[in-house]
Amino acid sequence: MYKITVNGQIHEIEHDGRLIDYLRDELRLTSVKEGCSEGACGTCTIIADGKKVKACVQKISRMDGKSIVTVEGLSQREKDVYAYCFAEAGAVQCGFCIPGMVISAKSLLDTNLNPTRLDVKKAIRGNICRCTGYKKIEDAILDAARYFRENLEIPAISDSACVGEHYHRRDAKDKVLATGEYVDDVVLPGMVYAKALRSKYPRARVNHIDISKALAHPDCVTVITADDVPNNKCGHLRKDWDVLIKEGHITRYIGDAIVLAVTKHKECLDEVLALVEVDYTELEPVLSPVDALKEGAPLVHSSGNLLTKEVCKRGDADGVIARSKYKVTKHYSVPFTDHAFMEPECAVAFPENGGLHVYTAAQSVFDEQHEIAYILGIPAEQIVVESKFVGGGFGGKEDMSVQHHAALASWVTGLPVKVKFSREESVKYHVKRHAMEMDFTTACDENGYLTAMKAVIYSDTGAYASLGGPVLQRACTHAAGPYNYQDVDIVGYGAYTNNIPAGAYRGFGVTQSCFATECNINLLAEMVGISPWEMRYKNAIRPGQVLPNGQIASDDTAYVETLLAVKEDFESSPYAGIAGCMKNSGVGVGIPDIGRCRLDVKEGKVYINTSASCMGQGIGTVCIHIVCEATGLKPSQVVHVTPNTAETPDSGTSTASRQTLFTGEAARRAAMQLKESLDDVGELERLDGRYFYAEYFGKTDPMGSDKPNPVSHVAYGYATQVVILDEEGKVKKVVAAHDAGTVINPKSAEGQIEGGVVMGLGYGLTEDFPMDNGYPVLNYGRLGLMRATDVPEIEVKFVKSDKVSKLAYGAKGIGEICSVPTAPACQHAYYRYDGQFRTKLPLEHTKYKK
Repeated sequence: MYKITVNGQIHEIEHDGRLIDYLRDELRLTSVKEGCSEGACGTCTIIADGKKVKACVQKISRMDGKSIVTVEGLSQREKDVYAYCFAEAGAVQCGFCIPGMVISAKSLLDTNLNPTRLDVKKAIRGNICRCTGYKKIEDAILDAARYFRENLEIPAISDSACVGEHYHRRDAKDKVLATGEYVDDVVLPGMVYAKALRSKYPRARVNHIDISKALAHPDCVTVITADDVPNNKCGHLRKDWDVLIKEGHITRYIGDAIVLAVTKHKECLDEVLALVEVDYTELEPVLSPVDALKEGAPLVHSSGNLLTKEVCKRGDADGVIARSKYKVTKHYSVPFTDHAFMEPECAVAFPENGGLHVYTAAQSVFDEQHEIAYILGIPAEQIVVESKFVGGGFGGKEDMSVQHHAALASWVTGLPVKVKFSREESVKYHVKRHAMEMDFTTACDENGYLTAMKAVIYSDTGAYASLGGPVLQRACTHAAGPYNYQDVDIVGYGAYTNNIPAGAYRGFGVTQSCFATECNINLLAEMVGISPWEMRYKNAIRPGQVLPNGQIASDDTAYVETLLAVKEDFESSPYAGIAGCMKNSGVGVGIPDIGRCRLDVKEGKVYINTSASCMGQGIGTVCIHIVCEATGLKPSQVVHVTPNTAETPDSGTSTASRQTLFTGEAARRAAMQLKESLDDVGELERLDGRYFYAEYFGKTDPMGSDKPNPVSHVAYGYATQVVILDEEGKVKKVVAAHDAGTVINPKSAEGQIEGGVVMGLGYGLTEDFPMDNGYPVLNYGRLGLMRATDVPEIEVKFVKSDKVSKLAYGAKGIGEICSVPTAPACQHAYYRYDGQFRTKLPLEHTKYKK
């Protein structure tokens, strides 16, 4: 018998086990989040006898006689202060890490109410945040210390949310105090659990599967095989991903699911899976995109190993390069990297009205609805998909991971089913950023004006297509950079291999090709004898000029302004590196892309209905700003509705930095209709029961269009970043100048950029995802994620054109572009520091990676 005091109440426990399971499952203390199960991420942080403890690696027996405090056990004063300060600072994005951050803050402030920023950084070093870049969290903790120290009253929250004003995120308090729900917080009566047995080999023939012993286990509900799946294929764009591998078929990577076990208790899942006997014949895998496209290579799919070939060609690149004064040719290698969102994948499905209701945390409830309906062979209307809070995504929650398995298991058993990846499963099996091998040639004249470029890109899409085609398209359409020259010849090959599949990732291919182009430009500047800043300024795209992809730069183009904003910063240090970029808003390249919004008036409030998923970027708050701006209503009169396929219109996937512009513009149009009616009747209450619906369709041209100036994307954001090293070769400051058009919520946008910069620093300096013959070799704690003590000062500068677009009040996407130019800026800084020109990420022989 163990005796533990939790939040002031004594509990007597007869069994031993993981502390986190007791706190979450038996006491329902959902502030204690399970992010990694190895004590590395800090989302499960609690206080035990006054000291910080990671609950996921503690046994109940080790807590015997101790007193534990979780966020639920904070005093009301503490709850009020932390909820206000974190919201006021803009410290909450996806929110999954925040309760753990609050506990670490309490641990510090209980003994030191006058901390320095370094004290705060050290206090939260054990807590990883993937969204914010830590600065806003540090600001929140420092502000909380002031409130406690000076015994300040909590101010009233502003009831104004016009465009450009600071307004607390609507979900901030629920995330700080853990009163909002993530999927793993859901517990339903009679709920059972499911988990897949994964392939033992990257490539092997499954000769025979014997489930008889597993079925005999007393806790086993059933074991599902491929024969139980109506349509055994899924896939975001291409249906090439097996739900379960059939007997006689060949696995394509170590994450392939062989069978799906369903048990009454989650603790028994591994026991039951261990009883499944699978006979394999191991086969030779193909492990690189170049090898995959060689004649005679093992076929990953019967259709061949070439997923897609993308071409972006204009003018006569070969001829112009040959005639140019200066030219540079380099080979660049960029790695797979893990999204490392804080919330591991989780889904719950249960029977409802002859179909299924699915709780998820992904990037589009409608994408999930359509894929699940296809797998089960039923009409989409029979599947209701509802989003809970999404604990980060960055592109990694666009594909099926656990959603389809939860739905399948519930469909087969008729029971509520939860499927959750452990962090180990997430690292091993879910999609990554595309690794690419790239050959880039860039040329200029004697004055430093760019003349032409040529590139060949090999992209490793892994075992399945996922978003490999669009990612490669974006790598190609952005490969020449935001510059004014038109002779380009870019060819990209996306190849299947037996590696872990690659999918959408913040930057979406642009991060990779930008690295190559920006590095080449620095070498050309050296040859010409001008500064890298001047080289970019000379060639920077300006309104009305033609981009390398043929699109005419719109009036709101402000790349030049971003360069001017960082000029002094770049020239302030001999160890400053610079890089610029552009990034699309919207899917583009001729693909239908529609934002939708419906405003319902009920009981004196306006309900914003849109399926746009919030993974932390704050699209709900953006829509509130836009509706308030258009109508003059106060935010207290506006409610944002959780995405749900039965209630909210399809606003498309939260991808391609599109939601602020596309759904934001749809919200603006619907709000203008509401405003017109409101002006007619005078009072919102007199519109009760009415709704106002609008769409925004972004019309673009396909790749390879024969138009002289095709429109690849409806909008582009632009950025220049400067990375500054100290005398020891460590990054001491990053300056990020961004053209995001009209900034809807300045603190939120600033936090997005700070988080993106830190992710970009990780890509450039510390993060990697090596595989050995198709097997991952790192666990979560060794992914190279930056912690608060690793992060330098980050200064964000917003610039914009005097002629912003009318769409969404002139806003452009910021979610992806902020991580694009950071790695090449790091490369340039180190080149200036030690003269070594590095062509591979993460950069080697630095203070961060030997």
